[in-house]
Formats: sequence, C-alpha cells, structure tokens
Amino acid sequence: MIIRQRSSKLDDSAIMRLIDTQLVPLSHMSEKEIHKIRKEIPLRMNRGMTFVISPEPDQAAIAFIHFLMHGELLYVDMMAVSTREQRKRHGQTLLQRAESFAVSRGCKKSKVMVDEGNIKGTEFYQKNGYHILRYIMVSRCYEMEKRL
Repeated sequence: MIIRQRSSKLDDSAIMRLIDTQLVPLSHMSEKEIHKIRKEIPLRMNRGMTFVISPEPDQAAIAFIHFLMHGELLYVDMMAVSTREQRKRHGQTLLQRAESFAVSRGCKKSKVMVDEGNIKGTEFYQKNGYHILRYIMVSRCYEMEKRL
C-alpha cells in the first residue's frame, strides 16, 4: 500500500464510489441536495489537498482524505475507506499524514464535521484526539476539533 497525492484521472471515479458508498448513506440531506453536492465534488476536490491510499502507484484509491487549510486551521472535508479495507488503520494513516502536512504549513488546530448518525466516525475522531465542540442542528452534524 502506498500513500500519494490524488491523480484525478486515476482516482476520481474510485473517490466518487467511496463517497457514494461510505459517506452518502450517513448523510441527512435530501436526494436533491445530494445530487447538487455530487455535481460540485470535482470542483471541491480541486480546492485543498487530497491524499489517497492505493495498492500500487498506478492503481486507483481504496481510501482518501480531502482537506483544506485556512491560516492556522486544518479543515478535514471528507475521508472514506472502502468497506473491505476498513480496520487496517488506513483512515488513521491518512489523517496523520494530513495533520503532519498541515502542521508543516503552520496549522495549529484541526476541525471536522461528522454526521449525527455516524457513530463510527465520531469514535474514530475521538480515538485520534478530537473532541466534540458542538452539535449543529441545521446540518445535523457534530463539529469536532483537535489542537495540532
């Protein structure tokens, strides 16, 4: 397994599959909202950074993390690991890589939003040093934060 930056030609269809299978089912958005967001994902992916894990350099992603940096803040936008690759520390590896990258660029704090029904996600971030700051009723998600 290797970690590398996203290659849109190689990875984007795999990333969309991961979003559709791992993230969309946990969302509380309507079909219409999900459709709109899906259309925006290619543009969203071009902002910020995306690291992927793939079996070989020329093979598509089996896991990814997409994040943005704003001044001293790292914002984890999306992360997903394919079902059969879960529980192999890929998520933790990607999160640590994103955090290290952000720290090297002056970030001091990391934030992530986790959908209210995503218990595994909330537990994952807590195990990795994040705590719940608040619940945001409008988007039905928890804002979590960690000092880097």
